[in-house]
Amino acid sequence: MKTTAISLVVALCLGCATTNAQQTQSALAQDDHRPATAASGSLDVPAAAQAAVAVVERFGQALVAGDFKTVESLLDADVLILETGGAENSREEYLAHHAISDAQFLKGTHSEIKRRRARTEGDLAWVGTESELHASKDGKPLTLLSTETMVLHKTGADWRIVHIHWSSRPKR
Repeated sequence: MKTTAISLVVALCLGCATTNAQQTQSALAQDDHRPATAASGSLDVPAAAQAAVAVVERFGQALVAGDFKTVESLLDADVLILETGGAENSREEYLAHHAISDAQFLKGTHSEIKRRRARTEGDLAWVGTESELHASKDGKPLTLLSTETMVLHKTGADWRIVHIHWSSRPKR
């Protein structure tokens, strides 16, 4: 269940983000994916944070596609990922463990962003996302409510993810 919950959170928050505050939809180019939508007025992404949000989106899309080279390029080497009471303390640790199962799970999911807020302060940015993920487990439909926080650090012109926290629970 831990891997499923982690995967669900990743899909919800990352794969379906918008690239700017004016957009409310982002399509995932995968076989079983429908476009994910964000509810009207639920995006709070100032212009200064749009580039960081674009990195979060690319990360999610790359994970869904199983593009681990892109996933690796967007994560800082010392990234700290907290999920379901556990921790992965580096990019290599995540790529060697949960990234593979996260990508496998995400192939058959659809996610919808409910709210997103992002802010920047100097060379740091944070992106908080609340999402709903629709999947199936053991042939039965499953809907999870998910939250995600990503912290990014800007080096030169590039944003890299330095911290991720994922949390989810079944929707009642």
